[in-house]
Amino acid sequence: MDQIRNLIQQMQGEESEQLKNWLTTREATIRKGQLIFLLGIVLTLFSLYLVSSAIHQETIERKQAEASLKQLNDELEARVQERTTELEEANTNLLRSNRELEQFAYVASHDLQEPLRAVNSYAQLITRKYQGNLDAKADKYLGYITEGATRMQQLINDLLAFSRVGTHGKPLVLTDCELVLSQVLDNLKVAIAENQASVTHDPLPSVMGDGIQLIQLLQNLIANGMKFRREELPHVHVSANEQEHEWVFCVRDNGIGIESEYFERIFTIFQRLHSKSEYPGTGIGLAVCKKIVERHGGRIWVESIPGVGTAFYFTILRSRQ
Repeated sequence: MDQIRNLIQQMQGEESEQLKNWLTTREATIRKGQLIFLLGIVLTLFSLYLVSSAIHQETIERKQAEASLKQLNDELEARVQERTTELEEANTNLLRSNRELEQFAYVASHDLQEPLRAVNSYAQLITRKYQGNLDAKADKYLGYITEGATRMQQLINDLLAFSRVGTHGKPLVLTDCELVLSQVLDNLKVAIAENQASVTHDPLPSVMGDGIQLIQLLQNLIANGMKFRREELPHVHVSANEQEHEWVFCVRDNGIGIESEYFERIFTIFQRLHSKSEYPGTGIGLAVCKKIVERHGGRIWVESIPGVGTAFYFTILRSRQ
């Protein structure tokens, strides 16, 4: 019995020891788990803090960037508005100056016509009545007076034509360019015969235009093609190429040509590339052409090869048919 009791006590002691070890291990595991849990909470809170700080900083920077962008946009809009106002004022002043200049040219030209006509008439009268009765110098001086008065009258007439483009133009209506060219050729009939020139053309369209000014435009360009000629007989060809919203006209000749450095200058009023003794004229014709084309909402330019010929191009709006 004692042995059995001792065995039972021994077994109970071992079980108590095992239970004690198990409880100790379990308690250590629980403490370790609690520590890991606390560390997890701390790390989570710290991560949330970092994320929140980053979001807050990004929000501040974004708002600052938006504010800066808005300020820049406001400043840009203000500058654009200011510049637009300046351009509108400058355009208004330019239009007013052009109108005043055109009116001045028109009035001044009219006022100068009569005195010049009188000078020219009296100079011619003296020449006819006293020619041969005066010395050679007097005859030469009278010739200078007559020639100068005639040249001045031509200059005034051209200046009047230039001023009338903007002030006396008719409304733009559907205009048959075949009829326009027919009138031009009729006007230039004598000059074409004297120069033994040939003028050909492709079929021409109807456009929105001022018929009188289109006649003046084509007449100036064709006359130039005959005037600035080489030794061979002049030939001028008129054509038109249809584009999406406009017609591109071309007046091409086989004349002396123009150096490329003068392509812009020739459209400026009173600009001449040759002396009056070589080619007579006032230097206003191409300026009138440019003004007519611009009044029709188009543009004009030139392409040329010296010694080969010249092509003047200009655009006119298509008809609304």
